[in-house]
Amino acid sequence: MIDIPKKIWTVYLLKCSDKSLYCGITNNLDNRLKQHRGELPGGAKYTRSRAPFKLVYQEKRNSRSEALKRELVIKKMSRNAKLELIRNRISSEVDLSH
Repeated sequence: MIDIPKKIWTVYLLKCSDKSLYCGITNNLDNRLKQHRGELPGGAKYTRSRAPFKLVYQEKRNSRSEALKRELVIKKMSRNAKLELIRNRISSEVDLSH
């Protein structure tokens, strides 16, 4: 039996030049960011027209289905709730490094 490697999915938030937030999912974050920048085909028109942008949040999920569900939850959040999510992630990363 052949073991098929399991893909880890990433739910991410980008902060665009106009201060808007873009949420998406991918199983290859580096390539997806290149797509958003227009370096590879397939990026969202939304981010290309609001470049430059900054990756401000990411979380891992074990399946595409889990990532899509989490993306939907985040997209339904208010802007303030998304900013709080970003702040909490940054705080926890700082705390973990001590």
